Amino acid sequence: MEGLKHKLNVILVEPSGPLNVGSIARLCENFGVKELRLVAPRCDPTDKEAIRMAVKGRKFLENAHVYPNLLDAIGDCQRIIATSGRIDHGEIPLSSPKAAIKWLLKIQNEESIALIFGREDRGLSNQELLLANKVISLNKKSDYPSINLSHAVAIVLHEISNNLTKDFALEGNNCEKIAAPKDVNNFAEDAEALLLEIGFLYQHTAKSRMSKIRSLLQRAEIKAEEVSLLRGVLRQMRWAIANKNS
Repeated sequence: MEGLKHKLNVILVEPSGPLNVGSIARLCENFGVKELRLVAPRCDPTDKEAIRMAVKGRKFLENAHVYPNLLDAIGDCQRIIATSGRIDHGEIPLSSPKAAIKWLLKIQNEESIALIFGREDRGLSNQELLLANKVISLNKKSDYPSINLSHAVAIVLHEISNNLTKDFALEGNNCEKIAAPKDVNNFAEDAEALLLEIGFLYQHTAKSRMSKIRSLLQRAEIKAEEVSLLRGVLRQMRWAIANKNS
């Protein structure tokens, strides 16, 4: 992708169709993507059908990084957009594709960014969507929300390519660094454990209530130093509880 200085990674979660994976590898070559990452793929990325569809993008199939889970796949990425065809996200805020892409490109050059695409049959779970900074939907018709996986990748990459010539693509030099997904997830898990311990959360409702908290953190675009501050608060609370009667 001419003009793109960021390390753009396309991440596919549990892809099952070699034709789709091959087509996406071709798109990665066409649009200058840095890496193709696969999370627990349900097909062989070097299948002959995938290779046939990839054409000059074959190297993305041969060099695809495979991860056991989404959190590991996005561990080094500074800004992340997840895509979904569903509109019933509950607590998960949706951004317009145009606004999300503008936000994605406002970042220091050479830093890693990511686009996450879900399973062909059921997309991404709410818990997976909450690992991203922004969630977009390419759905245009409520009675037929599904878009072919490779088509969805093509649409988003094309939008990024179109926007590279816009002024906002060069405005990110002074952007604060958003907290890494792993750090936010670790904080959320630590907070959940403490809230269960003190009785604020109950096992049967913890997942839904923590989804609200994760959604809040997602909307806030929490910074790295802010996560460190909150984790410090948790540590002090644990110390105070342990030393209450000493």
